[in-house]
Amino acid sequence: MTELEKLEAGLEYCYDDPEVEARKENAIIQCRKYNEIDDTDYEAQYAQLKEMLGSVGEKVWIAKTFNCDNGKKIHIGNNFTGNYNLTILDIREVYIGDNVMIGPNTLITTVGHPLSPMGRRRHMGIAKPVRIGNDVWIGGNVTILPGVTIGNNVVVAAGAVVTKDIPDNCVVGGVPARKIKDIEDDTDQ
Repeated sequence: MTELEKLEAGLEYCYDDPEVEARKENAIIQCRKYNEIDDTDYEAQYAQLKEMLGSVGEKVWIAKTFNCDNGKKIHIGNNFTGNYNLTILDIREVYIGDNVMIGPNTLITTVGHPLSPMGRRRHMGIAKPVRIGNDVWIGGNVTILPGVTIGNNVVVAAGAVVTKDIPDNCVVGGVPARKIKDIEDDTDQ
């Protein structure tokens, strides 16, 4: 298998392989294009997001500075706001539902590295998809780690580090994030 095939299969792969690096280099170019668009030219920003991301719903906006590792692995639903300094390391897929707000300085990462120092010396990585449901508010300075699924109607408190799946209808916070309380889903009222 090539390193790219290993990556796509969810296996450990070498992150400085030329095919893998080519994706990141393209993402750097696409992010630069996005970040250079006038801050008030929402139409041009939206057009660039549609060009650079895997799929984009209606009413999607991301503040500057936005960075990603691929772009084509990011799938965003309708009515999305990503605040300043959003970083999405989309080595694998990141699915974001409808009506999601993400606070400033947030990191969503699908990639990790071995605990073994020899594995890190060999530049190995392993990636797992991240899924974020509908009606989610992620506060500022949040980190979401690889393989996590966040349910619908969830609030992630500022500064949280999400290391495991979060069920529907709750508030989580802390390091690592844990459920603080349940919340009502009033979307059908």
